[in-house]
Amino acid sequence: MKKTLLFAAAAAAVHGGALAQTPAAPSAVSIYGIVDLALRHTTNDGATAATRGDSQSQVTAGMSQSRLGLNISEDLGGGLRALGNLEHRFNADEGTQAATDFWRQSWVGLQGGFGRITVGRQYNVLFDVFTSTYASFRYSPYIEAFKPEIGFSLGARNSNMVKYLVESGPWRAAVQASVSEGAATGGKSSGGYVRYASGGFAAGGAYLALRDGAARKSEVMTLGGSYNSGPWSTSLGLARNKFESGFNPLIIASLLGNGGTNGTFALGNVEHRDMLSVGAGYQLTPQLNLGAHYWHARQTGRTTAGDGKADFYAVVADYAFSKRTDVYLEIDRTRFRDSLTFANGATSRVGTMMGVRHRF
Repeated sequence: MKKTLLFAAAAAAVHGGALAQTPAAPSAVSIYGIVDLALRHTTNDGATAATRGDSQSQVTAGMSQSRLGLNISEDLGGGLRALGNLEHRFNADEGTQAATDFWRQSWVGLQGGFGRITVGRQYNVLFDVFTSTYASFRYSPYIEAFKPEIGFSLGARNSNMVKYLVESGPWRAAVQASVSEGAATGGKSSGGYVRYASGGFAAGGAYLALRDGAARKSEVMTLGGSYNSGPWSTSLGLARNKFESGFNPLIIASLLGNGGTNGTFALGNVEHRDMLSVGAGYQLTPQLNLGAHYWHARQTGRTTAGDGKADFYAVVADYAFSKRTDVYLEIDRTRFRDSLTFANGATSRVGTMMGVRHRF
């Protein structure tokens, strides 16, 4: 079915070959990518408190961030295989670089009967277990233009990382460690995840600790699962993000995302945040997939000024013309309570988006 093929293409593009590869030839270099653009309109999106009621219309990334990557796989004999990945993210609306790091992924590794070990800049264990096990939408792990849950993956990637992964039947487990190499912002990390998947059921959990330049620690613990039966899919996830007192607030901002893009909220003096994530999808036809998701977040500050709650909602209709090309309509809403606001002081926002995405 076309939609099933689209799901497989989406997973491969998101992970950039991060999971076990089955190349067509003993050794291969393959090019992959996504080009995704959408027309998006958001309310209460003015730049300042005086203009916070203004709306904004823009051309932007939609369900996925555009990317171009290379997967490398070489048969070394004796059941041993060399792997590698380079992936660049870009803003398709302007042709500009999406982040200061040109390569969002850049790693090499070896895979054999012992499992797989990879070294370099790559996805962390939180992002791995979330996107593979209880992602927000079955056909797209998260919405690039609106992604409140991404704040609980501590930046999604880590540099200077060594990751070891092993699989046995329905079980998969991985551990990671990275060093800061004296960086002023830190970056030392350690953590792991365990995942179980059988039939239509999958469940997993992960833990990751990350230290800033003064060795103060941030921790994330997450647990969730999903169940797919016929045209229905459901998911449930929990996460807690904790910060030691004095943890660099600039790093908190980068880890929890930009409020205008990701639906995350003003920082305050954060002690911890908790999030509940629940969603469902229905494949109406082989081409048309419907999805709805809800996130509830609760923040506890070191002072009452940092306390608050947030509710995020998103619904999506996605139509696949083929296994590579789809169009979608998305509507999302953010609502804050207590002392939490967007940077411009607004406490609610509605976004609507229409886009087209092509994978290759």
